[in-house]
Amino acid sequence: MLSVLISSAAAGIFGAALYFTTSLHPAVSVVTGLAAFTLIYVVMLKQVMKRVGDSMEVVQKDMMANRPEAAIHKLEAVQKKYAYWQFFIKKQMNAQIGMIYYMRRDFSKAYEYLEQGFVRHWVAMAMLAIIQMKRNQPKKMIATFQKTVAGTRKEPLLWSLYAFCLEKIGDRNKAVNIMEKGLKKVGGDELMSANLEVLKSGGKIHSVPVNIALIFSHIAKVNADTEEHLLIRT
Repeated sequence: MLSVLISSAAAGIFGAALYFTTSLHPAVSVVTGLAAFTLIYVVMLKQVMKRVGDSMEVVQKDMMANRPEAAIHKLEAVQKKYAYWQFFIKKQMNAQIGMIYYMRRDFSKAYEYLEQGFVRHWVAMAMLAIIQMKRNQPKKMIATFQKTVAGTRKEPLLWSLYAFCLEKIGDRNKAVNIMEKGLKKVGGDELMSANLEVLKSGGKIHSVPVNIALIFSHIAKVNADTEEHLLIRT
């Protein structure tokens, strides 16, 4: 990354200057160089992330105004400009672009970007796993979920969706195991507990809470008592 290279070069020059132009102990030059590296890197990181954040605000406005093409164009511009300045920016932009294509139901394009997305972006990774399920790629789906829950352990919706997809491909026992494991990681969740009992009794998980509905497009809206649910189409 350019930020690391620039910070390292500047810190190295500063440390070397101290070493060769003063009578200070060599350890002082090393410690001072490390401090200089940290300071320069943090300043550069803040500047880059501020600019990325400003760009993301514009992208959000484009999405709210139903201008997905403009949003994708801006995300690609951010990726091109800053990908070599900070770690994971390229993967984060891939995840964002893939999500937009997914919500537009262009699943081929979505897959292309999501597959190269940031693993800690659990929504994007869940979308990738759903596409893999739809493509009858259960091993890839499971591998994607496994990587995602390893990095996002406290999100009940992610564990529930993992179990939901396992049940849909016919692996009920693993779905039960995943839901039990998820409950331990999350520390308890009413909906997860209810769906776990449904799975153990031989039933099917039919719905997920409304707040996950906003992120997935394979959905149909239904009413159940006084609470809205979203049914993922299969």
